[in-house]
Amino acid sequence: MTATETHIPAPKAPTTVEHVLTLDCPEGPGIVHAVSGFLLEHGCDIIDNKQFGERSEGHFFMRVHFASEGDESTLDVLRSSFAPVAEKFGMRWQLERQGSKRKVLIMVSKFGHCLNDLLFRARIGELPVDVVAVVSNHRDHQALVEWHGIPFHHVPVTADTKPAAEAALMALVDGLDVELVVLARYMQVLSDDLTRKLDGRAINIHHSFLPSFKGAKPYHQAYARGVKTVGATAHYVNAELDEGPIISQQVVDVDHTYGPEDLVAAGRDTECKALSNAVKWHCEGRVILQGSRTVVLR
Repeated sequence: MTATETHIPAPKAPTTVEHVLTLDCPEGPGIVHAVSGFLLEHGCDIIDNKQFGERSEGHFFMRVHFASEGDESTLDVLRSSFAPVAEKFGMRWQLERQGSKRKVLIMVSKFGHCLNDLLFRARIGELPVDVVAVVSNHRDHQALVEWHGIPFHHVPVTADTKPAAEAALMALVDGLDVELVVLARYMQVLSDDLTRKLDGRAINIHHSFLPSFKGAKPYHQAYARGVKTVGATAHYVNAELDEGPIISQQVVDVDHTYGPEDLVAAGRDTECKALSNAVKWHCEGRVILQGSRTVVLR
C-alpha cells in the first residue's frame, strides 16, 4: 500500500435474529393480513407459521417464527411496534427471541425418572430451559441434582408445615424469576392458593388411569383389571386435582404378558415423554390456554 492509498474496511454482513410471535384473539377478518403486513413492513421473513380458528367459539390462535436483520435491541423495537396491532384486534400475545431459555424450577418426591429425563434433555440442549433449582420433600435425588450443577432445596412437608413450605417455594419462584414450575412426580397436593399463584405456569404429570385406579399402586390395580393400554397425561395445574388443561398425552399398548412391574416400566416411559413434550411446547410458545382446554400449535 502506498502513502496515498486509503484502506476502506469491508462492510459488516448484517446480523440475522429470529423471533417467535404467539397470539390469540377473537376471530375476525384481517388478522393474518395485519400480522403478515407488520412483518413485511419491518423487513421480516416468515420461517414457519401455525394458525387455528376455533369457529364454534369464535377464537383465533397463531404462532409465527420469523427472521429479521438486527441485534439484541431488535426485540424491544418489534414489541413496541406490534403493540398497536395487538390492541386493534384485542390480542393476548408474546414476542420472544427464538431459542431463548425459560427459567424452570422442578419439584420431585421419591420417583426420579421424570426428573432424570428432564435434566438429561436440558443438559443436551433438547429443551429450551435453564433449570435454576430443584425442590424436593425428600433428599433421595440430591446427589443427582448437584451432579448437574443445579441448586437442590430440601423442603419437607407435613400437614403442620405445609403453609411454610409453600411460602418457601414461592420465595424461590419469585427470587429466581422462575417462569415455569414442573411437578416431576411431586407427590404433594398443592393448596388452592398456591395453584392460583402459579396459574398457567405450573405443569404436572400423572398416569392416565385416572379417575380409575386411584391411590397406591395404580399399575398393580390396572394389572388386576387386565388393562390393554398404559398412558400418561401432562397438564397445567389448577384447583381441580389432576384435572387441569391437558397439554400432552402418551399411550402405549400392553397385553396379558405384562406383569405389574412391566406396566410400571411402560408407565415410566410414557410419563417421561408426555412431560418433556409439555415442557418443550410450553417453553417454545406453542401452548395457548383457552379456558379448560389448550391449543398446541406444533
